[in-house]
Amino acid sequence: MPREVETRRTHRTDWMALLSGMLFIVLGILLVTRAITDWLVLVGVMVLGLAFAGLVAIIARVVRGK
Repeated sequence: MPREVETRRTHRTDWMALLSGMLFIVLGILLVTRAITDWLVLVGVMVLGLAFAGLVAIIARVVRGK
């Protein structure tokens, strides 16, 4: 009787979601600890962080070939 081989399917990392989540956690900590008090700086950091996360996600998709 042939032995069945289990193939394990793994999912690919969603870099946009991972980096965006980490960004919002860090921004939340900075906001709660009052390390950032200026809303303009907060919005600027958020926009730049999301742009970076998007760039990493695009590069990861190109490298994967999908």
